[in-house]
Amino acid sequence: MILEMKVPSPGESISEVEIANWLVQTGDYVEKDQEIAEVDSDKATLALPAEESGIITLIAEAGQTVAVGQVVCTIDTSAAKPKGQGGGTPKVEAKVKSESKPASHAPAPVAASTNYATGTPSPAARKLMDETGVSLSSGSGRDGRITVEDVRKAAASMGSPGGGSRGSERKRMSSLRRSLARRLVSVKNETAMLTTFNEVDMQPIFELRAAHKEAFAAKHGVGLGFMSFFTKAVVRALKLFPQVNSMIDGEDLVSYDFTDVSIAVSGPKGLMVPVLRNAENLSFAGIENEIKRLANRVREGEITLDEMTGGTFTITNGGVFGSMLSTPILNPPQSAILGMHNIVERPVVRDGQVVIRPIMYVALSYDHRIIDGRESVGFLVAVKEALENPLEHLMNGQPLRALEL
Repeated sequence: MILEMKVPSPGESISEVEIANWLVQTGDYVEKDQEIAEVDSDKATLALPAEESGIITLIAEAGQTVAVGQVVCTIDTSAAKPKGQGGGTPKVEAKVKSESKPASHAPAPVAASTNYATGTPSPAARKLMDETGVSLSSGSGRDGRITVEDVRKAAASMGSPGGGSRGSERKRMSSLRRSLARRLVSVKNETAMLTTFNEVDMQPIFELRAAHKEAFAAKHGVGLGFMSFFTKAVVRALKLFPQVNSMIDGEDLVSYDFTDVSIAVSGPKGLMVPVLRNAENLSFAGIENEIKRLANRVREGEITLDEMTGGTFTITNGGVFGSMLSTPILNPPQSAILGMHNIVERPVVRDGQVVIRPIMYVALSYDHRIIDGRESVGFLVAVKEALENPLEHLMNGQPLRALEL
């Protein structure tokens, strides 16, 4: 009987593999479960075992890419085992990759018998041998097969890498993380995301905060942070460029006359984005208090789904973790997100003179399907203008009134 051996599926979503190496030749007698080939997928190198005993005939060639389910060899199961054959052609000893390295032989127990496995490395052991330049003629595995541990011991004796812990842990992702992963992938696949950058001189905000933060905290019970300035700047820019405050629903474009700003907050369960409802109606104190309230609910695990849905624009601050520059990813179905970063003193030119100023890089990622370059760049410039001149653009020249002091 002629048995056709097909390539089994090495995993979900993998449709083809490559025959990395045949461990036998046409005409060899193979035993059932004997490893006859090594196959490479985009995730791992796997061994292909014989499904039955018999004389093998190779069809696919080494290095050939074959589809999962394709016939790569046949086995004549009716053929008798040749006298004196131990079950396959012994593997030729692997050579040292670099001739300048001395060969090293790890002690291994004498194999109980000599057959096709004697001196043959497993796929993982073969890969490690190639990387370390180790040469072994036999191993401690079954019937003298060379294992990964044999190669590691030999590599350690010649000073090559390979020692140390190799432990791993597998656990199921939380439903939140799985949902986030799906959303992030959908953003990359379903939007035309693009990012534009600019820099902001934070000196004016530093000066305003230094002058009023103590009085602000005493009256409102919350600190005067950067987020209220950025939220106010975003609200102003969205009024100037309403296209950025829109999103796609099927084949329709939905625009909003209100501004619900999602604020990215890192919590024990991952990144959350609670929403400041009608941010256009909130004062500096109102924004700071609402952000504090929502952030506390996130960190205490009390935030609800309703409090995280319905935003029209997102602000994320990677600067709190030390990020200098990044390309924030959209928060679907929103069409734009503003990324804040760390503040670093940098030399800049002001009035023909080089001065040191606290500079923040800002990034706007947007969906190019509905937001063009004019709107995206204009929006980010409007944010920059407001932050560099908050007294005029965010406070109408009256800081005490704006801060309710």
